[in-house]
Amino acid sequence: MRGPIAPESWFGDEATPAAFRDELMSGNGDIVVWINSPGGDVIAAAEIYSMLMDYPGHVTVKIDGLAASAASVIAMAGSEVLMSPVAMMMIHNPMTAAIGDSEEMLRAINMLAEVKESILNAYELRSHLSRVELSELMNAETWMDANKAIELGFADGLISPGSPFPTAQPDKPLAAMVFSRRAVTNSLLDAINADRTGGQEPLPLVAGPVTPDPPPSGRQVSNLLTALDSLKP
Repeated sequence: MRGPIAPESWFGDEATPAAFRDELMSGNGDIVVWINSPGGDVIAAAEIYSMLMDYPGHVTVKIDGLAASAASVIAMAGSEVLMSPVAMMMIHNPMTAAIGDSEEMLRAINMLAEVKESILNAYELRSHLSRVELSELMNAETWMDANKAIELGFADGLISPGSPFPTAQPDKPLAAMVFSRRAVTNSLLDAINADRTGGQEPLPLVAGPVTPDPPPSGRQVSNLLTALDSLKP
């Protein structure tokens, strides 16, 4: 499976449910599904996921590049999930675009909440994590290397281990990558505080009394509306 996941093919490089079904049904027995995809349409991904879950043979998923967003959901359908030592997996909250009034926005919010629940179902069936923990990882837009994905239960092992990853020691934690925007921000702030204070308790960023913000400058909205009314014929 290469390229973005889409309901239909427009440019010839998309992974679509129809094309995947044709290839899946062309043979029988155990299969290997290679994935290198940035994700795409969540409904199309759900259809492919369901095909693999329903497949009677053993399904080995091999991630040799990237399984991000909706592609990570498809990977969860494997009887066994293997990753290249240099592959990555990314999970995040579903996204959409909506146009309309407040009721339309609320419908979009509710729809996204239900889509997230369906994605959590797939992650929960495979991983070692609770639904709450998985939701937090999605909220943070989390990137995982192969080692971290294996540790959390998103994957089972490496495609070609060569030499195994080092075993974690009590005084030397295993180096595994789990990246999120929130984690990076917090880590940078901690490093800045530690460098500034020499490891001591960080001082407050604002010392002394806080001066209130000055009143906003500019003209009142009511005055602008009055001026606009005066321009009407």
